[in-house]
Amino acid sequence: MELFIAKIVSSFLEIILAAAIPFLYWIFTERKQSTFLNWLGFKKVSKHDFKRFFVPVLGMILLFSLASFFILLRLKGVSTATTVFRGGGYTVLPAILIYGIFNTALPEELFFRGFLLKRLMSKMAFPLANFIQSLCFALIHSFMFFKLLDIGSTIMITMFIFGIAYGMGDINEKKTQGSIVPSWLIHAAANIFSGICTAFMLI
Repeated sequence: MELFIAKIVSSFLEIILAAAIPFLYWIFTERKQSTFLNWLGFKKVSKHDFKRFFVPVLGMILLFSLASFFILLRLKGVSTATTVFRGGGYTVLPAILIYGIFNTALPEELFFRGFLLKRLMSKMAFPLANFIQSLCFALIHSFMFFKLLDIGSTIMITMFIFGIAYGMGDINEKKTQGSIVPSWLIHAAANIFSGICTAFMLI
């Protein structure tokens, strides 16, 4: 129960932190044109778009999960975000769900695919904008690996993360009219998978 509550609290704080800069930007530049959540792309997906993004999302979930599995293998024995679940089995599943859906996936999607990508798209062509947000996402996530892994593994992980970020941005903008819900689902599913692998010591 303590872990569950801790994940709820940390999720709330991370969402607030991730939304702070976008919110201030919106207040001063866009609040008269759109609501904050709609401006970030936090909107439901239409039934028509659902049919278009369903298969790509499943593919991305599989790819992201495989990448997460590979990363966990390379980081075996190293403390990571999922280490707190190690060996917890079924008792930590509620905490894993909170962690996967709200603790990392939602804040990161709000900032990278919701705020950063959309602001870049207003200044440049989509491929370049998506490239930049994907690179930022990959470098930030890979930074902690530089001192833990060899250079080859670090580069490979960075490339994995970059490709996943680019794919999620592409699905959001080209399949669902800018909604960040698809990438949130992909991100959350992969995080939950990683948490379960750790909880049941599958790695």
